[in-house]
Amino acid sequence: MTPIPPPPALEIRGLRVTLPGTARPVLDGVDLRVAAGETVALVGESGSGKSLTSRSALHLLPPGAEVEGAVRVSGEDVLTLDADRLRALRTGTVSMVFQDPRAALNPLRRIGDFLVESVTLTGAMTKEAAAARAVELLEAVGLDASALRRYPGQVSGGMLQRVMIAAALMGDPALVLADEPTTALDVTTQAEVIALLAELRARFGTGLLFVTHDLDLAAAISDRVYVMYAGRIAESGPADELFARPRHPYTAALLASTPRLEAPRGRLDAIEGQPPDLRQELKGCAFAARCHLATGLCDQQAPDPRPAPGRADHRAACHHSARLVPLEGSPADA
Repeated sequence: MTPIPPPPALEIRGLRVTLPGTARPVLDGVDLRVAAGETVALVGESGSGKSLTSRSALHLLPPGAEVEGAVRVSGEDVLTLDADRLRALRTGTVSMVFQDPRAALNPLRRIGDFLVESVTLTGAMTKEAAAARAVELLEAVGLDASALRRYPGQVSGGMLQRVMIAAALMGDPALVLADEPTTALDVTTQAEVIALLAELRARFGTGLLFVTHDLDLAAAISDRVYVMYAGRIAESGPADELFARPRHPYTAALLASTPRLEAPRGRLDAIEGQPPDLRQELKGCAFAARCHLATGLCDQQAPDPRPAPGRADHRAACHHSARLVPLEGSPADA
Protein backbone atom coordinates (compact mmCIF):
# COMPACT_ATOMS: atom_id res chain seq x y z
CA MET A 1 0.00 0.00 0.00
CA THR A 2 1.41 3.41 -0.99
CA PRO A 3 2.06 5.54 2.11
CA ILE A 4 0.08 8.78 2.35
CA PRO A 5 2.47 11.76 2.11
CA PRO A 6 2.41 14.23 5.01
CA PRO A 7 0.48 17.47 4.51
CA PRO A 8 2.47 20.58 3.55
CA ALA A 9 4.05 22.51 6.40
CA LEU A 10 2.18 25.55 5.05
CA GLU A 11 -0.49 25.84 2.38
CA ILE A 12 -2.17 29.17 1.59
CA ARG A 13 -5.04 29.17 -0.90
CA GLY A 14 -6.85 32.25 -2.21
CA LEU A 15 -5.90 34.40 0.80
CA ARG A 16 -7.56 37.79 0.56
CA VAL A 17 -7.20 40.32 3.40
CA THR A 18 -8.98 43.68 3.35
CA LEU A 19 -8.37 46.35 5.99
CA PRO A 20 -10.71 49.17 7.06
CA GLY A 21 -10.20 52.31 4.95
CA THR A 22 -8.67 50.53 1.95
CA ALA A 23 -10.32 50.38 -1.47
CA ARG A 24 -8.76 47.03 -2.37
CA PRO A 25 -7.32 44.02 -0.53
CA VAL A 26 -3.81 44.28 0.93
CA LEU A 27 -3.46 40.57 0.10
CA ASP A 28 -5.30 39.65 -3.06
CA GLY A 29 -5.72 35.94 -3.79
CA VAL A 30 -2.36 34.72 -2.46
CA ASP A 31 -1.46 31.08 -3.12
CA LEU A 32 1.71 29.72 -1.45
CA ARG A 33 3.01 26.31 -0.39
CA VAL A 34 5.90 25.11 1.80
CA ALA A 35 6.47 21.36 1.86
CA ALA A 36 7.85 19.56 4.91
CA GLY A 37 11.63 20.04 5.00
CA GLU A 38 11.56 22.66 2.23
CA THR A 39 12.87 26.23 2.26
CA VAL A 40 10.73 28.74 0.38
CA ALA A 41 11.70 32.41 -0.03
CA LEU A 42 9.12 35.19 -0.26
CA VAL A 43 10.68 38.28 -1.85
CA GLY A 44 9.54 41.74 -2.92
CA GLU A 45 9.72 45.43 -2.10
CA SER A 46 8.80 46.82 1.31
CA GLY A 47 5.02 47.05 1.59
CA SER A 48 4.35 44.26 -0.89
CA GLY A 49 2.61 42.09 1.73
CA LYS A 50 5.40 39.63 2.57
CA SER A 51 5.26 39.97 6.36
CA LEU A 52 1.46 39.96 6.46
CA THR A 53 1.43 36.76 4.39
CA SER A 54 3.87 35.04 6.75
CA ARG A 55 2.04 36.20 9.86
CA SER A 56 -1.21 34.80 8.52
CA ALA A 57 0.22 31.37 9.38
CA LEU A 58 -0.04 32.43 13.03
CA HIS A 59 -3.35 34.25 12.47
CA LEU A 60 -1.60 37.48 13.46
CA LEU A 61 -3.71 39.76 11.27
CA PRO A 62 -4.55 43.44 11.94
CA PRO A 63 -7.69 44.27 13.94
CA GLY A 64 -10.76 44.67 11.76
CA ALA A 65 -9.30 42.67 8.89
CA GLU A 66 -11.77 40.89 6.61
CA VAL A 67 -10.28 37.55 5.57
CA GLU A 68 -11.16 35.10 2.82
CA GLY A 69 -9.41 31.90 1.76
CA ALA A 70 -7.57 29.20 3.69
CA VAL A 71 -4.27 29.09 5.60
CA ARG A 72 -3.33 25.53 6.59
CA VAL A 73 -0.38 24.58 8.79
CA SER A 74 0.25 20.82 8.80
CA GLY A 75 -3.28 20.34 7.49
CA GLU A 76 -5.08 22.56 10.04
CA ASP A 77 -6.86 25.69 8.81
CA VAL A 78 -5.45 28.39 11.08
CA LEU A 79 -8.24 30.84 10.27
CA THR A 80 -10.90 28.55 11.80
CA LEU A 81 -9.13 27.45 15.01
CA ASP A 82 -10.48 28.36 18.45
CA ALA A 83 -8.31 30.26 20.95
CA ASP A 84 -6.97 27.17 22.76
CA ARG A 85 -5.97 25.34 19.60
CA LEU A 86 -4.47 28.51 18.12
CA ARG A 87 -2.36 28.98 21.27
CA ALA A 88 -1.11 25.40 21.00
CA LEU A 89 -0.26 25.92 17.33
CA ARG A 90 1.72 29.10 18.07
CA THR A 91 3.76 27.42 20.80
CA GLY A 92 4.39 24.12 19.07
CA THR A 93 3.48 23.59 15.42
CA VAL A 94 4.73 26.89 14.00
CA SER A 95 7.25 29.46 15.25
CA MET A 96 8.73 32.73 14.06
CA VAL A 97 12.17 34.34 13.91
CA PHE A 98 11.76 38.11 13.84
CA GLN A 99 13.94 40.74 12.18
CA ASP A 100 15.23 42.38 15.37
CA PRO A 101 16.02 39.88 18.15
CA ARG A 102 16.44 42.64 20.76
CA ALA A 103 12.82 43.72 20.21
CA ALA A 104 11.61 40.15 20.84
CA LEU A 105 13.50 39.58 24.11
CA ASN A 106 12.83 41.07 27.54
CA PRO A 107 16.14 42.73 28.56
CA LEU A 108 15.37 42.08 32.24
CA ARG A 109 15.06 38.29 31.88
CA ARG A 110 17.78 35.74 31.31
CA ILE A 111 18.02 33.98 27.95
CA GLY A 112 17.38 30.61 29.60
CA ASP A 113 14.04 31.80 31.02
CA PHE A 114 13.02 33.02 27.57
CA LEU A 115 13.88 29.71 25.91
CA VAL A 116 11.97 27.43 28.28
CA GLU A 117 8.96 29.64 29.01
CA SER A 118 6.62 28.69 26.14
CA VAL A 119 7.07 24.91 26.36
CA THR A 120 6.76 24.81 30.15
CA LEU A 121 3.71 27.10 30.38
CA THR A 122 1.84 24.96 27.88
CA GLY A 123 2.81 21.76 29.67
CA ALA A 124 4.61 20.40 26.62
CA MET A 125 7.76 19.80 28.69
CA THR A 126 8.86 19.75 32.29
CA LYS A 127 11.38 22.39 33.39
CA GLU A 128 14.14 19.79 33.43
CA ALA A 129 13.31 18.53 29.92
CA ALA A 130 12.99 22.08 28.61
CA ALA A 131 16.37 23.07 30.06
CA ALA A 132 18.01 20.04 28.46
CA ARG A 133 16.34 20.85 25.12
CA ALA A 134 17.53 24.48 25.38
CA VAL A 135 21.14 23.38 25.90
CA GLU A 136 20.89 20.96 22.96
CA LEU A 137 19.59 23.67 20.65
CA LEU A 138 22.08 26.29 21.83
CA GLU A 139 24.85 23.88 20.99
CA ALA A 140 23.23 23.23 17.61
CA VAL A 141 23.40 26.97 16.83
CA GLY A 142 27.02 27.29 17.96
CA LEU A 143 26.53 28.50 21.54
CA ASP A 144 26.88 26.72 24.88
CA ALA A 145 25.02 26.34 28.15
CA SER A 146 26.60 29.49 29.62
CA ALA A 147 24.27 31.57 27.38
CA LEU A 148 21.33 30.44 29.51
CA ARG A 149 22.55 32.58 32.42
CA ARG A 150 23.15 35.73 30.38
CA TYR A 151 20.88 38.70 29.76
CA PRO A 152 20.21 39.93 26.19
CA GLY A 153 22.37 43.01 26.74
CA GLN A 154 25.40 40.81 27.47
CA VAL A 155 25.59 39.18 24.02
CA SER A 156 25.99 40.43 20.46
CA GLY A 157 23.23 40.82 17.87
CA GLY A 158 24.46 37.78 15.97
CA MET A 159 24.40 35.64 19.11
CA LEU A 160 20.91 36.88 19.94
CA GLN A 161 19.67 35.88 16.49
CA ARG A 162 21.12 32.42 17.13
CA VAL A 163 19.16 32.37 20.39
CA MET A 164 16.00 33.31 18.47
CA ILE A 165 16.58 30.42 16.05
CA ALA A 166 17.05 28.05 18.99
CA ALA A 167 13.85 29.40 20.55
CA ALA A 168 11.97 28.82 17.29
CA LEU A 169 12.93 25.13 17.41
CA MET A 170 12.10 24.53 21.08
CA GLY A 171 8.67 23.10 20.38
CA ASP A 172 9.87 20.95 17.45
CA PRO A 173 7.76 22.93 14.94
CA ALA A 174 6.65 21.73 11.52
CA LEU A 175 7.09 25.28 10.18
CA VAL A 176 9.47 28.16 10.95
CA LEU A 177 8.71 31.65 9.67
CA ALA A 178 11.86 33.77 9.28
CA ASP A 179 10.86 37.41 8.72
CA GLU A 180 13.94 39.34 7.50
CA PRO A 181 16.08 37.57 10.13
CA THR A 182 19.43 38.89 8.85
CA THR A 183 18.62 42.55 8.09
CA ALA A 184 20.15 43.97 11.28
CA LEU A 185 23.34 41.84 11.02
CA ASP A 186 26.69 42.45 9.39
CA VAL A 187 27.57 40.56 6.21
CA THR A 188 29.72 37.93 7.92
CA THR A 189 27.08 37.17 10.54
CA GLN A 190 24.40 37.10 7.83
CA ALA A 191 26.30 34.34 6.05
CA GLU A 192 26.66 32.38 9.30
CA VAL A 193 22.93 32.66 10.09
CA ILE A 194 21.95 31.61 6.55
CA ALA A 195 24.23 28.56 6.73
CA LEU A 196 22.84 27.74 10.17
CA LEU A 197 19.22 27.92 9.00
CA ALA A 198 19.99 25.63 6.07
CA GLU A 199 21.78 23.13 8.33
CA LEU A 200 19.02 23.07 10.93
CA ARG A 201 16.31 22.75 8.28
CA ALA A 202 18.06 19.64 6.95
CA ARG A 203 18.72 18.26 10.44
CA PHE A 204 15.23 18.72 11.89
CA GLY A 205 13.16 18.40 8.69
CA THR A 206 11.36 21.68 9.36
CA GLY A 207 9.62 23.67 6.65
CA LEU A 208 11.05 27.19 6.41
CA LEU A 209 9.41 30.31 4.94
CA PHE A 210 12.17 32.90 4.51
CA VAL A 211 10.89 36.45 4.02
CA THR A 212 13.40 38.85 2.49
CA HIS A 213 13.94 41.70 0.04
CA ASP A 214 17.46 40.43 -0.70
CA LEU A 215 17.52 38.35 -3.88
CA ASP A 216 21.02 36.99 -3.23
CA LEU A 217 19.95 35.62 0.15
CA ALA A 218 16.86 34.11 -1.42
CA ALA A 219 18.97 32.41 -4.09
CA ALA A 220 21.44 31.12 -1.50
CA ILE A 221 18.99 29.51 0.89
CA SER A 222 15.77 28.57 -0.93
CA ASP A 223 14.48 25.62 -2.91
CA ARG A 224 11.65 27.67 -4.37
CA VAL A 225 10.82 31.38 -4.55
CA TYR A 226 7.64 33.45 -4.58
CA VAL A 227 7.93 37.03 -5.84
CA MET A 228 5.30 39.33 -4.37
CA TYR A 229 4.08 42.71 -5.60
CA ALA A 230 1.22 44.86 -4.26
CA GLY A 231 -0.34 41.99 -2.33
CA ARG A 232 -0.25 39.52 -5.23
CA ILE A 233 2.09 36.71 -6.21
CA ALA A 234 3.75 37.91 -9.42
CA GLU A 235 5.90 34.84 -10.02
CA SER A 236 6.83 31.54 -8.39
CA GLY A 237 9.14 28.67 -9.23
CA PRO A 238 12.35 26.78 -8.41
CA ALA A 239 15.02 29.24 -7.26
CA ASP A 240 17.62 28.46 -9.92
CA GLU A 241 15.06 28.51 -12.74
CA LEU A 242 13.32 31.69 -11.60
CA PHE A 243 16.51 33.72 -11.17
CA ALA A 244 18.07 32.48 -14.41
CA ARG A 245 14.92 32.88 -16.52
CA PRO A 246 12.44 35.31 -14.89
CA ARG A 247 9.00 35.28 -16.48
CA HIS A 248 7.59 38.44 -14.91
CA PRO A 249 8.82 42.00 -15.67
CA TYR A 250 8.87 42.81 -11.96
CA THR A 251 11.19 39.90 -11.18
CA ALA A 252 13.42 40.91 -14.10
CA ALA A 253 13.45 44.53 -12.84
CA LEU A 254 14.41 43.43 -9.32
CA LEU A 255 17.29 41.39 -10.71
CA ALA A 256 18.44 44.27 -12.90
CA SER A 257 18.50 46.60 -9.88
CA THR A 258 20.64 44.20 -7.82
CA PRO A 259 24.39 45.02 -7.76
CA ARG A 260 26.67 42.26 -9.11
CA LEU A 261 30.38 41.92 -8.30
CA GLU A 262 31.11 40.58 -11.78
CA ALA A 263 29.24 43.39 -13.57
CA PRO A 264 30.93 46.65 -14.69
CA ARG A 265 30.47 49.66 -12.46
CA GLY A 266 27.73 52.10 -13.33
CA ARG A 267 24.24 53.16 -12.36
CA LEU A 268 21.82 50.42 -11.37
CA ASP A 269 18.55 50.09 -13.27
CA ALA A 270 16.09 51.49 -10.74
CA ILE A 271 12.40 50.60 -11.03
CA GLU A 272 10.64 53.85 -11.93
CA GLY A 273 7.39 54.85 -10.24
CA GLN A 274 5.66 53.68 -7.08
CA PRO A 275 3.48 50.70 -6.11
CA PRO A 276 -0.29 51.32 -6.40
CA ASP A 277 -2.03 53.15 -3.57
CA LEU A 278 -4.22 50.97 -1.34
CA ARG A 279 -6.84 53.74 -1.34
CA GLN A 280 -7.41 53.31 -5.07
CA GLU A 281 -9.15 50.43 -6.80
CA LEU A 282 -7.01 48.26 -9.04
CA LYS A 283 -8.64 46.81 -12.13
CA GLY A 284 -5.73 45.40 -14.13
CA CYS A 285 -2.16 44.25 -13.46
CA ALA A 286 -0.70 45.86 -10.34
CA PHE A 287 2.67 46.39 -12.05
CA ALA A 288 1.30 47.86 -15.30
CA ALA A 289 2.10 51.52 -14.50
CA ARG A 290 5.81 50.67 -14.00
CA CYS A 291 6.19 48.03 -16.72
CA HIS A 292 7.88 48.58 -20.08
CA LEU A 293 5.88 45.69 -21.60
CA ALA A 294 2.44 46.96 -20.51
CA THR A 295 -0.37 47.34 -23.04
CA GLY A 296 -4.01 48.32 -22.77
CA LEU A 297 -4.84 44.74 -21.85
CA CYS A 298 -2.68 45.03 -18.73
CA ASP A 299 -4.61 48.12 -17.56
CA GLN A 300 -7.96 46.40 -17.98
CA GLN A 301 -7.42 42.78 -16.95
CA ALA A 302 -5.42 41.28 -14.10
CA PRO A 303 -3.46 38.30 -15.47
CA ASP A 304 -3.83 34.84 -13.98
CA PRO A 305 -0.65 32.88 -13.15
CA ARG A 306 0.36 30.78 -16.14
CA PRO A 307 3.13 28.19 -16.46
CA ALA A 308 6.32 28.81 -18.41
CA PRO A 309 6.73 26.68 -21.57
CA GLY A 310 7.68 23.18 -20.50
CA ARG A 311 7.78 24.15 -16.78
CA ALA A 312 4.55 23.54 -14.88
CA ASP A 313 6.37 24.44 -11.63
CA HIS A 314 7.36 27.93 -12.86
CA ARG A 315 4.40 30.32 -13.05
CA ALA A 316 4.05 34.05 -13.71
CA ALA A 317 1.04 36.37 -13.63
CA CYS A 318 1.89 38.31 -16.79
CA HIS A 319 0.18 38.72 -20.16
CA HIS A 320 3.51 39.23 -21.92
CA SER A 321 5.96 36.89 -20.16
CA ALA A 322 6.98 35.36 -23.51
CA ARG A 323 8.58 38.70 -24.48
CA LEU A 324 11.11 38.61 -21.63
CA VAL A 325 14.74 37.80 -22.45
CA PRO A 326 16.75 35.59 -20.01
CA LEU A 327 19.16 37.57 -17.86
CA GLU A 328 22.92 37.10 -17.58
CA GLY A 329 24.67 37.07 -14.20
CA SER A 330 21.64 36.28 -12.06
CA PRO A 331 22.00 35.33 -8.36
CA ALA A 332 21.55 31.72 -9.41
CA ASP A 333 24.74 31.95 -11.45
CA ALA A 334 26.78 33.70 -8.76
